Amino acid sequence: MTLSSIDYQIMWRRLIAVVEEQATTLVRTAFSTSVREAGDLSAGLFDSKARMIAQAVTGTPGHVNAMAESVGHFVNEIGKKNIFEGDVYITNDPWKGTGHLHDITMVTPVFRSREHIGFFACTAHVVDIGGRGFGPDASEVYEEGLLIPITKFAERGIINELLLKMVRANVRTPDQTVGDIFSLVACNDAGNSRLQTMMTEFRLNDIEGLSDFIVEASREATHTAILELDDGRFENSMQVDGYEAPVHMQVAIKIEGPNLAADFTGTSGMSAFGVNVPEVYTRAYACYALKCAIAPDVPNNFGSLYPFEVSAPAGSILAARRPAPVSVRHVLGHLIPDVIFGALDLALPNTIPAEGASALWNVQISARPCVPDCNLPSRELLLFNSGGTGARPTSDGLSATAFPSGVSTMSIEATENVGPIIVWRKDLREGSGGAGSQRGGLGQTIEIEPLEGYDFYFNAMFDRVENPARGRKGGKPGWAGRVELADGTMLRSKGRQFVRNGSRLKLSLPGGGGYGIANKRDKKNIEADILGGFITKQQARDDYGFEG
Repeated sequence: MTLSSIDYQIMWRRLIAVVEEQATTLVRTAFSTSVREAGDLSAGLFDSKARMIAQAVTGTPGHVNAMAESVGHFVNEIGKKNIFEGDVYITNDPWKGTGHLHDITMVTPVFRSREHIGFFACTAHVVDIGGRGFGPDASEVYEEGLLIPITKFAERGIINELLLKMVRANVRTPDQTVGDIFSLVACNDAGNSRLQTMMTEFRLNDIEGLSDFIVEASREATHTAILELDDGRFENSMQVDGYEAPVHMQVAIKIEGPNLAADFTGTSGMSAFGVNVPEVYTRAYACYALKCAIAPDVPNNFGSLYPFEVSAPAGSILAARRPAPVSVRHVLGHLIPDVIFGALDLALPNTIPAEGASALWNVQISARPCVPDCNLPSRELLLFNSGGTGARPTSDGLSATAFPSGVSTMSIEATENVGPIIVWRKDLREGSGGAGSQRGGLGQTIEIEPLEGYDFYFNAMFDRVENPARGRKGGKPGWAGRVELADGTMLRSKGRQFVRNGSRLKLSLPGGGGYGIANKRDKKNIEADILGGFITKQQARDDYGFEG
């Protein structure tokens, strides 16, 4: 049967529905609140050459774009001759997966009439994988938890029971972690079921023709978008907090015809702590930023990612060598788009937003009974929180919004339901958005207390405390973040710390930078900001010269 480009377009649309149902299965079956509530996951379909041809809308760019690279590692390690119907493969190797041990990637080969035609893959963040727990304090990856090399979770339908025993023996939450692993299996199975139905409907024996169409159409569209930019070299740098010392992030973007290369030479060397970033994660967020700015309407797949060449010097903090600690690689990884955007602002005037809070303010809490010998159980909890995004050329920044990660806010009720804490406060942080003709998005203020009978340790992994988000085109910076107890006792922005029963942890999340000169802001918008509690009357006078 000869298929037209219209046929392929229709099937392409159907593939998006297939992988979105794949992702929905993971959300509905996952044990971890980070997946169920926040959508910290990815799901996608790959052809037999390990090229990603469709990804679910649900999920994060770090997971999706890193997973797009990782499936090739699975094929190389397993070997094509060892791929059988009924197999399932697994890893959480940071350098061959998605950047740290807490992300488990599962790959399932797809067969049609006993012929191998592709793969489904998915990734999810698990709350516990053993070791020190989700935090930046380790000095080597070996301390950060159990590393599962690329291996067969199941072969010809037979599950590797020894692997499950090893996982159970090395984590604090065995039922939850193993439950999440099986939810990943179910996720790929759901995708496979829907794909088989679609292929029957369209009378397809394989997906090679469809895959080639998707890849080539996306590659051509992305090259065309790059061609609309002027050739040249565009540079930007940014200083961020780091752990033991500030980190200098540097990028040079070279555009030459349809080709674009981003080079992070000049970036700081590796840290002694777990803020290091494997290069796969650097590429994931750099490509995401480039695609957002240059080709946002082109679907994300192998073809649309191919034109972007991204590199960082081996041994830099954005291309960490094994066995560097990498547990909280997202902290610097989520700041990469701001560095990229700063360079692109020179190539795409009046397009690029100001810097934002960017990095998630994740809180890993280990709740422990005040009296060790009592019958109260210990609990592990993970909360995702977001500051404000940078203002845009024609609109304000978004408040308490996760960009670039795209995860959802985790329900307070759901979080309190799984662990012995109470969240006393979670509201927008008045005044935290940078002033400008367009105002930066606001951060938020959160107060958390252990319930009676419990203390808790928390792993801080926060940035933008010493180096707030900068404004653009004359806009002012957003407010820096703060980490403290409710009584005013200052705490560190990174590392494991203790909160005693009766005390409250207070997090003041950073705001996004403003865009444009503040005194050019529309007076009606300033009045609305005061009325809505986004800024104070004093700020209106000081920052905007408003006396209304």
